[in-house]
Amino acid sequence: MSSRGKRPPSPSGQKSDIRRVAVLVETATTWGRRIHTGIHTYDRKHGPWQLFVEARGPEERMRVPTGWRGDGIIARVGNVEMGRELSALGIPIVNVSAIPLPNVSFPRVTTDLASSARQAAEHFADRGFKHFAYFSLLGLGYVATHQQAFAEAVAELGGDFTTFSTEPVVGAEPDWNLDLTRLGQWLKQLPQPVGILTWNPSSAREIIYACQQASLLVPEEVAVLSGTDDDLLCELLRVPTSGILVPAEQIGHQAAELLDRLMNGGSLPKEPVLFKTQGIKTRQSTDTLAVSDPALVKALSFIRENAMRPIQVQDVSQHAGVSRRLLERRFLQMLGRSPAAEIRRAHLERAKRLLGETDMPIAEISDVSGFGSPEYFADLFHRQMKMTPLKYRREVRRR
Repeated sequence: MSSRGKRPPSPSGQKSDIRRVAVLVETATTWGRRIHTGIHTYDRKHGPWQLFVEARGPEERMRVPTGWRGDGIIARVGNVEMGRELSALGIPIVNVSAIPLPNVSFPRVTTDLASSARQAAEHFADRGFKHFAYFSLLGLGYVATHQQAFAEAVAELGGDFTTFSTEPVVGAEPDWNLDLTRLGQWLKQLPQPVGILTWNPSSAREIIYACQQASLLVPEEVAVLSGTDDDLLCELLRVPTSGILVPAEQIGHQAAELLDRLMNGGSLPKEPVLFKTQGIKTRQSTDTLAVSDPALVKALSFIRENAMRPIQVQDVSQHAGVSRRLLERRFLQMLGRSPAAEIRRAHLERAKRLLGETDMPIAEISDVSGFGSPEYFADLFHRQMKMTPLKYRREVRRR
């Protein structure tokens, strides 16, 4: 398979030092857009390139137009047919997909799936989970690889593991008409609390909907983690979903650097370039501690669902169905902190999220985060975070 080709003439027929590069990566996902950002960053520093990009979804067919004259391509090669078409062009190709395909051997820059699975297992284990599961999509080798790596990481941590498998409709997308009753029955028979990893936000959606139908609490009884983070899809659900942070911008930048080297006659790398995942974007779906005490489960759920209100410990104990003294003793025994401290933590986490993600005034954030007054909010925030709310907002925006 060719790693380089003769440079075609420019469309005008004149010789040009500007490289013509097609990017066949979807633009409809956060991952895809960040891949493009990484490529564009490299181009700004080392170009100029003429980049050819079209708005596309992850399962749309991607190809260059017949007769297109280019110097190289960066692509998410998702199927053998696409691999054959790109190979026939005789120009350098860099593949950013984690999908291994038979007879497709382009140099690859992609995610280390083993590191993704390990971070997922550790994320759950750090919260006290001992029971784990994977929502799997049949017939997809890369999903099977991710699942197996997760199972191995769980075994190393001493947890138990099971899977639920279903046929995808297209690509890695589960059926919108998935039997949620059957999925809910599987969830109800699992030992709880359980931490479940999925390949993507669409699969996490099905778990959350099945939990709602089966009257299971997310995250207190079933915690759900998506194998990739998407700013839109992970936030859309009634229970915002935690996602693994894939270094897509670095992947895009490295893919562009490798393509540049190949277009200049460099040799093919012997091994894929794998990037470890960068941690977890924690949202509500895993923002919990694994506890089996029914009263604590009810208490933690009530505190989370009322993080916008100035609730009291007595409100929590009434909802949990136990006395205040008993509730406080169980909180200290199981969590090492009081119910009042957990209420403050929930209020503070909500305020931090609003500071980072909205332009709401500080006083308004104080009000909708359950604090009695802006002065109390500012004082508590400074004691806990060692900075003012306004400085925290600036720091988060800068990062």
